[in-house]
Order: sequence, then structure tokens, then C-alpha cells
Amino acid sequence: MILIDRPLWWHRGRRWCHLVSDRSVDELQSFADAAGLDPRLFQGDHYDIPEELRDAVLAAGATEVDSREIVRRLRAAGLRLSPARRRAATADPPRRSGTST
Repeated sequence: MILIDRPLWWHRGRRWCHLVSDRSVDELQSFADAAGLDPRLFQGDHYDIPEELRDAVLAAGATEVDSREIVRRLRAAGLRLSPARRRAATADPPRRSGTST
């Protein structure tokens, strides 16, 4: 299931929320591709979503939950990364289907 929380975190003058899958990173990537999300928003185990994109992500099928539920589900699925592993994962962001290296 694709989950999104409320935009509670301020960064660079914008509020942000988190988009995750409680099943797999592949499910998350497929959803993000279908929703047209910029791969640079990927943070290793989630996407950081600016507030202005949130309604479109909800319309694409994400389910709203609170931020504690996001963390709980990521941990339960074994998908939660440590900060160091998230940094390593974002050093080489995922490639969209049909793009070359």
C-alpha cells in the first residue's frame, strides 16, 4: 500500500510530507513513476513530497496516514533505512523506465 502523511516539515520555505510503500521499494518506485514524481525526491526508503504536490499524489491513489504510522509500517516491512543508508541510496537516484545511463 502507498502511504502519505501530512505536510508538517518545513525545509527551504516549503512544507513537506513523506510518501512510502509498506510492501516494497519497487511498489513505491512504480507509483512514483506513474505519478510523474521527480526521481530527485527519492530519499532511499521514501519520497519527500512538497505540499503543493500532495493532492495530486492522493488523487493518484496514496492513502493518508499519520507520520508515526508511516515509520511503524516501514519498520514492520523491514524497509526503514538508517540515515547513513538513506544518504548512500540517494547518491545514485533511481532511473525512470526508458531512460539511459
